[in-house]
Amino acid sequence: MMTNSTTNKKKNKVIAIVGATASGKTSYAINLAKGIGGEVVSADSRLVYKGFDIACAKPTLKEQDGIPHYMMDIVEPGVDYSAGLYEQDAKRIVYDILSRGKTPIVAGGTGLYFRVLLENFDLPKVEGDYAFREKMNNFDKSELFEILKHQDPVSAKRIEKNDKKKIIRALEVIHITGKPMSENQGIKEPEFDVEWIGCNFPREVLYERINRRVDLMFENGIIEETQNLIKKHGRIGNIVDSIGYKEVLAYLDGVYTLEEAKDKLKQNSRNYAKRQLTWFRKNPNIKWTHYPEKLKK
Repeated sequence: MMTNSTTNKKKNKVIAIVGATASGKTSYAINLAKGIGGEVVSADSRLVYKGFDIACAKPTLKEQDGIPHYMMDIVEPGVDYSAGLYEQDAKRIVYDILSRGKTPIVAGGTGLYFRVLLENFDLPKVEGDYAFREKMNNFDKSELFEILKHQDPVSAKRIEKNDKKKIIRALEVIHITGKPMSENQGIKEPEFDVEWIGCNFPREVLYERINRRVDLMFENGIIEETQNLIKKHGRIGNIVDSIGYKEVLAYLDGVYTLEEAKDKLKQNSRNYAKRQLTWFRKNPNIKWTHYPEKLKK
């Protein structure tokens, strides 16, 4: 009987570090990389953008502490960087790290990035229709979400109702293929042997960490960063829809006082953390801990 060489071939080892915002993923990944000869691949949909620094807690060169980091600062904010592009770019980097005898450590909080790179999720191979996207951008989020609920109720249950970019992508797939996104997605064989590590804290500790991070953002210049990005790029979607920048813009526009903007950013960050944890807890292979620094190396 013939043997399936693909099935029996030993897969390359990759470590995945996941968790909510402010749960210590970056520092844990750096410390782990030092101990095992690893290099870090970011899995964060905002860190790919140049200039998204303070609002997105992008690790500075000092914080990286000599450990190579990839998939950060790779495109300008005006680029519509997709999960499909992430899969291609990150996979190339993972194999490059492996070819040099190092261990790839994929760390971040964007669940879809982990799903397409390290799990069995096969994205629909549908090219973008930019004229359609521009047309859809004229609708507000609530209108688009109602359309999606009607055309693809399965995807509507999976997509956050305020995530305009993902809603438009789901509608775009329907527009091009005539079938819902949920029917276009497939299953593939995972390409790597993944060790999943989840960073987390008790809720009250995590929320305090989020609150402190937001306070530091304002101390470190998130208002100036927002002003500089708007001056350079204008009020494009990737800026005005991002947590951090949208609250600061509301302050600059006089909608919020400074304290209201801080409180709103803390609230939105806590809600985002809840969504992240809901996503990651669906993966039974993640080894969770309340205290990331106590995880076994």
